[in-house]
Amino acid sequence: MNNQMLRPAAIACCMLLAAPPAARAADPEPAPTPAWTATANVNLVSDYRFRGIDQTWGRPAVQGGADLTHASGFYAGVWASNVSGNVYPGGNLEFDYYGGYNGKINDDFSFTVGGYGYAYPGANVDKAACGSAAYPAPCNLPSQSFGTFEVNGGITWKWISYKLSISATDYFGANTSTGYSSGTHGSLYHDLTVTVPLPDDWSIAGHVGRTDVKAMFGTVNPDYTDWRLTAAKTFQGGWNASLAVIGATNSAFWSPPTGGLSAANSDTRQLNKTTAVVQVGRSF
Repeated sequence: MNNQMLRPAAIACCMLLAAPPAARAADPEPAPTPAWTATANVNLVSDYRFRGIDQTWGRPAVQGGADLTHASGFYAGVWASNVSGNVYPGGNLEFDYYGGYNGKINDDFSFTVGGYGYAYPGANVDKAACGSAAYPAPCNLPSQSFGTFEVNGGITWKWISYKLSISATDYFGANTSTGYSSGTHGSLYHDLTVTVPLPDDWSIAGHVGRTDVKAMFGTVNPDYTDWRLTAAKTFQGGWNASLAVIGATNSAFWSPPTGGLSAANSDTRQLNKTTAVVQVGRSF
């Protein structure tokens, strides 16, 4: 075979193999992280408890929400759940709206500041039944909604967090027209929560809360402490489930015969009774 004929081909092959990296196709650039992120969630719970107190008169609740977060830390969202007309006369829905900022101090410390509003469409004290357990006859029911707005701030260290909420309005309609000694803006809620992550996407959490209402209800002090112990697990596809044991103090205010009174009829219920709550949900 003619070596003169092979030589140019061999040289060309070597030149291709020795081509500098710049001559090769560049790897594609990674997609930029979006500035805004939207998420949603839906949950089914066996009983809706808010700060330890029964909101659905012992019945299940369907709950869901949507959140919008910015890469800088700002966030806003909405959330809703069914509630009982025995607790909120004339209403059967709670609609919440909130926003704020989540910041990071370092790898161990973070903080949050924001506002949180609670609305109960259609619910009003004047829609309670005169002669009901909560409002025995004779009665002159005032026009008073249960809507409340709170400002809040909190700090987290690793798996321990503390958050303080301060009511900027009367606390869920509590004022002189509804039997309290004064208005209740400035009422406080202390939230201390410890969440411990475990293997296989399990976690356990313990919570203690304290409600400080800035008024008396007749001769009864409405302040109370609530607590919760939760075991939770997340699954593939955004699914999650939990089992919680929840309770609260101050039976004089929340339990019969002086508390836990239906505003719709003569029913009574121990609204602070310790109970187990099962939750199943999904995040999107």
